Amino acid sequence: MAPPPSDPLDDLLEGVWRRQPACGRTRVIAIDGPSGAGKTTLAAQLASRSGASTLHLEDLYRGWHGLETGPAAAARILQAVATDAIAREPRWDWELDMPGADLVVAPASLLIVEGVGAGATVMSPYVNALVWLDGDEADRKRRALGRDGDVYAPWWHVWAAQERVHFAREGTAARAELHLTLR
Repeated sequence: MAPPPSDPLDDLLEGVWRRQPACGRTRVIAIDGPSGAGKTTLAAQLASRSGASTLHLEDLYRGWHGLETGPAAAARILQAVATDAIAREPRWDWELDMPGADLVVAPASLLIVEGVGAGATVMSPYVNALVWLDGDEADRKRRALGRDGDVYAPWWHVWAAQERVHFAREGTAARAELHLTLR
């Protein structure tokens, strides 16, 4: 009798735990891919299985034209965490379209960084594993607009254009060790 198929998420977590931390004493899993691919859902699943903390890049982007500001802010957070410091970055207030209260991130045994740009090369020195999520564009758009509704609808094409430029420059999908499509 053949052994049961392995679960890619359990395999990912097991592999990350076997590695030395890349960010001070913190192991980091980055989950990247285009909008609506399921990054937040996957991060929640991994956090539930592992007890990991999660950093959402959507808290760091500086508005609808600010995709590149998310990875830059996340890299500053990881730089601080790597020195065992508590990191602080202003959280973006999407309703007021301005910086809000500080987001505070402490070192942990495992940190999941999720969002468009989580696999940016600026963060690579701190990342133990990079996961790429993707899916059919129509499905992704339906999921994203179902989640964020009318707020996101007028910005879908603006954000998607930034994603294309970012992913082409960064080569994120090619550098990921695990590729998934959530259904």
